[in-house]
Amino acid sequence: MKECMRANMAFPSFPLSTLIALTLLVASVQSNFLYDDEDPLQPVTSDETVAVGGTVTLTCRVAESDNSSLQWSNTAQQTLYFGEKRALRDNRIQLHKSTPTELSITISDVQLSDDGEYTCSIFTMPVRTARATVTVLGVPGKPVISGFEDAVQEGGFVTLTCSSTGSKPPAQLHWYRGAEKLEGRPDVVESNPDEPTYTVTSVLTLSVTRDDNNAMIACAVDHPSISNGDKRTEQPLSVLFTPSVTIKPESDLPREGEKFHLQCVGYGNPEPTSFTWQKKDGELPPQVKADGAFLLFEALNKSDNGVYLCQANNGIGPGEGSYTLLVQAIYPSSHEEASDNAADPTAMSVSLGVDHAVVGGVVAVIVFIILCLLIVLGRYLIRHKGTYLTHEAKGSDDAPDADTAIINAEGGHSGAEDKKEYYI
Repeated sequence: MKECMRANMAFPSFPLSTLIALTLLVASVQSNFLYDDEDPLQPVTSDETVAVGGTVTLTCRVAESDNSSLQWSNTAQQTLYFGEKRALRDNRIQLHKSTPTELSITISDVQLSDDGEYTCSIFTMPVRTARATVTVLGVPGKPVISGFEDAVQEGGFVTLTCSSTGSKPPAQLHWYRGAEKLEGRPDVVESNPDEPTYTVTSVLTLSVTRDDNNAMIACAVDHPSISNGDKRTEQPLSVLFTPSVTIKPESDLPREGEKFHLQCVGYGNPEPTSFTWQKKDGELPPQVKADGAFLLFEALNKSDNGVYLCQANNGIGPGEGSYTLLVQAIYPSSHEEASDNAADPTAMSVSLGVDHAVVGGVVAVIVFIILCLLIVLGRYLIRHKGTYLTHEAKGSDDAPDADTAIINAEGGHSGAEDKKEYYI
């Protein structure tokens, strides 16, 4: 009896819970020596990444089964499922598959608080465990752009700010003008005090021209939680600039005597509100009336020909355009021909060219004929003059005196042989 009492004094008593914990600790230490990486009862898991609001599946497998149960525990080491039995009353967590070698569960509507390490255990001797890390991505909000409140004047600078909240890890922001990518300042990242997410801000300074008016400036968010490309916000840019002016005629062929008008068209931001007409190197003709953007001609006259100027002003500055007026004359000799020529000035020039050629040919023929007639007439006159002189001298050689010679020359000579001379 005394020996038993001495034995009890040598080995103090421990609570049952302490003994169980010591047993599991010894078994766990022994497992490091008894099992290697090819242990068929060692559970295998995989890490998962999911965006807030999504669904994640956690799978735990063993190569062989010894009829021991598999168990999933959350980041707080609360048991979620023990085999097919639900341990935590969270309707987001559901059993996906349960066999002797596999235990799979799903967590839907994932929140940022679900981020962390999950544990799969198999209660063998010793207990074996495997861990799976669930990374929950914070989805960035749609970017918000500021700086478009006021229009900017041509040649100036505009500063735009883009920000997006709720991303985890921090998102990246990119600027675009249409399809062209623009370089902004480096992103500024700030952590949110109420949750493990970030707010990202980017600033863009842009020099603008009139071509940037109504250009779409976009800020896009790039983040792994966005599956369909990027998330972006677009807004048109408003640029103030002086008007560019063109003058449009009522007709491309203004004709003499007709009514006619010119229209001054100004493109600017804002649209022009005042118009001033004038004629270059002179005053407007008295029958011409300026009516805002229109210049009215009651009846066109060739004296109206000249360069007309229109100046449009939109409050930012003036812009000027010009138009050269050439009034087409109407020829009364042939109404149809005049109409055709007025409709087609090219045909008019061709017709005039043909008429000049015909007239030149006719004149050349007439001159040639006159020259031929002059030559023939000259030969004829020369021939008759020679004959007259020859007849005048007939009989003068044989006449004894002057009277007889005159008589013979008049044809009174008889018996004498006529003398004939020909001149060619």
